[in-house]
Amino acid sequence: MRTHLYQIAEPRAALLLQQYAASTAAKRRRTWLFAAVIVLCAALAAWGGEVNLRKLVEGLPRFWSYIHDILPKLRLAHLSSDLAEWFWNWDGWLALLGETLLVAYVGTFLGAGIGFFLSFFASANLVKSVIARTIVRRSLEFCRTVPDIVFALLFVYALGLGPIPGVLAIAIHTAGALGKQFSEVVENVDMNPVEGVKATGANWFERVRFAVLPQVLSNFVSYTLLRFEINVRGASVMGFVGAGGIGKELLGSIRQFYYSDVSAILLMIIATVFAIDLLTERLRFRLIGMEERA
Repeated sequence: MRTHLYQIAEPRAALLLQQYAASTAAKRRRTWLFAAVIVLCAALAAWGGEVNLRKLVEGLPRFWSYIHDILPKLRLAHLSSDLAEWFWNWDGWLALLGETLLVAYVGTFLGAGIGFFLSFFASANLVKSVIARTIVRRSLEFCRTVPDIVFALLFVYALGLGPIPGVLAIAIHTAGALGKQFSEVVENVDMNPVEGVKATGANWFERVRFAVLPQVLSNFVSYTLLRFEINVRGASVMGFVGAGGIGKELLGSIRQFYYSDVSAILLMIIATVFAIDLLTERLRFRLIGMEERA
């Protein structure tokens, strides 16, 4: 096997090196300019938000002091009795935690269903009407832009205390978030199967059912599981405004300075979220693996 080396004339080589150096210098200048803009924006944000590093440093000891105060005094000689005293209302808290999980589950289920339906109408490769896509996309933006706790406050005012306001708030916010993610997945599908199904005379819904849905279903389920993790944490906070679940009990314990109750409830919430994260992570990885094998 022969190889040929071509020698470039020195003037030509010098010109190429000069152009390369100029291109590298221009790229370096753009990088430094971008970094300077980021630093400037961060400085302006810190100034506008009245960020005070001195207060932060002075307040950190109080933070750790509060953590120390809410932790119970566990003695090795009386460990069982100390734990029983710490989790004295574990069954009541567990019931409220179950209510929180149900709020997150039902809200995620409803929101995912709405987002699933609207995502196909927000995809540019399936819907050619700019007006229709714009209406759907702006509706999804509204749903995910307004914080879910604000929706919860509105529904608590309209419907009263209980889990229903939390379910509706999570459903609306989830529909906006998942609808956006689902539509992006749909816009990246292979259009060859869609054109093939269309050539058989299939209508729009049949093309979505038989050509688009098989390509996106695993990603849809993966995003929904990820959203469920987020909603469990969100549902815990919604109890602060009376939208049901463990949040109301946690807020009451904080306001009444029941320090040991605060730590016990927080520990139960953290353990539950950890367990759900691990379970849904395994399910999502399994779905991704199945999709790659397919």
